Amino acid sequence: MIQLERLSKADVVYALALTIASLSAYVITYYILEPFVNQPNDFLGGMWATAATVFVFRDTHEASLSAGAKRFMATCVSFALCLIYLWIFPFEAVGMAALLGIGTLVMIKLGWRDDVVTAGITTAVVMVVAAMEPRNAWLQPLLRLLDTVVGIAVGIGVKWVASFLFYRYVGKPGR
Repeated sequence: MIQLERLSKADVVYALALTIASLSAYVITYYILEPFVNQPNDFLGGMWATAATVFVFRDTHEASLSAGAKRFMATCVSFALCLIYLWIFPFEAVGMAALLGIGTLVMIKLGWRDDVVTAGITTAVVMVVAAMEPRNAWLQPLLRLLDTVVGIAVGIGVKWVASFLFYRYVGKPGR
């Protein structure tokens, strides 16, 4: 039998802050991209920034900073590999698979074994979206890097503000 956990004030504030951060990341990225790219990229950018926000939104500020740094580094590895590939070659499933393998080796060599998944997911998204828009495929790594940076900044920033306000006005946990 599933037993439901009782929600605390901190849980509700956390959920509300995550909601605000996610919406903010989506809207910011959507409107940053709107003047420069087509509508599907606006939506994708908003979604990708939202995913980055959710990824870095952790229980503590320190955990959020750590998750943000890891997300950024994994995205940078993927960004570099995909950009180089897409400057030279068009999308091919075999090329994407090769990039996933190379990215895995790079992440392991850098000592970031736990972040292989993040780099791999980023590579897969960038490459598949590049296949959907082959004329400007090389832009996809740049756009996804921008989306990720916005999402990380918004996630960490809103987490910090929400934590500050919660502890200032509601009190420390257990009160």
